[in-house]
Amino acid sequence: MRENFWTYRRNGEWLEMAAETIAAMSGPAASRTKPLEAGSHPHDVRLWLLALAVFPPKWVNRLFSAGGIRCERGIVKLRTFEAADPAADPMYRLAQLPPVSPLAAAVLYEDDWCLVLDKPSGMPVHPSRPGERGTLDEACARLGLERNDPLPAKHIHRLDDDTAGPVLYAKNDLAQQRLDEAMRAKRIERQYEALVHGVMRRRRGTIEAPIGRDRHHGSRRRVSASGERAVTHYETVRIYAEASLVKLRLETGRTHQIRVHMSHIGYPLIGDALYGGSTRLLGHQALRGERLTFAHPFTGHPVEVTSPAPDWFLQLEAGLVRSRKS
Repeated sequence: MRENFWTYRRNGEWLEMAAETIAAMSGPAASRTKPLEAGSHPHDVRLWLLALAVFPPKWVNRLFSAGGIRCERGIVKLRTFEAADPAADPMYRLAQLPPVSPLAAAVLYEDDWCLVLDKPSGMPVHPSRPGERGTLDEACARLGLERNDPLPAKHIHRLDDDTAGPVLYAKNDLAQQRLDEAMRAKRIERQYEALVHGVMRRRRGTIEAPIGRDRHHGSRRRVSASGERAVTHYETVRIYAEASLVKLRLETGRTHQIRVHMSHIGYPLIGDALYGGSTRLLGHQALRGERLTFAHPFTGHPVEVTSPAPDWFLQLEAGLVRSRKS
């Protein structure tokens, strides 16, 4: 699809696009749909949009019910970038308070539709209880306030508190619907790096083992026949005297999946005391998100975001290099 098919203008809360541009985006459906007349009633614009099937029907109907569809002089206007109310939204209310965490999350990618933040180790993605401070969601909301653009950004996936790496946010309802669907369809690829105990014997492989709750430990997960399907692909990158650097790609997204799977095959993560790792060299699991790949929620164009290795990961690996057998 040609780039100019996706030409749009953001005017405050409104997405503005020429009617012929939207028709071009629909491909063959445009030839079967009556052209939109200038100044059409919002109801007629809604029916036209539904016939073209460019946008999700649920989203189009919600916009119409809230007065979010207009057509003026051949320009279709859709209220796509509706702002949150900072005085009422719980996360924006927290973001207006002085920060409580010394940790900072760098912006790896941002546009009108989505945002990728580089979560540091030790920062939760979201509150585990109402009013909890110092989360990545709070940092995201604070960023919206700083830009004077308080969009209702929502995280699409999560990372464990001590796992560093990129986290994807949708900045509006249309982006969230499309990214949530991509997540369910496993079209968002997440690649990780981990330093594990032991010398990996296989160069690459796939771990397919269901994961469920550990009845004897509330915060643990375990491989269980009654658990949910979980698939992790791995590749051994480097071998040290008593450890290995491994790249991992998730096909599913179960809680603690990488940590459970690597422990299950006998290679727990360095620092991961919960799953059999030693904390002698590191006080938390040696796991980081390295790369995030997804289709842009508006254009569909591929987006690849890479997170630089944090200092603690590099320092740990440097120590392993010094102990490597010749």
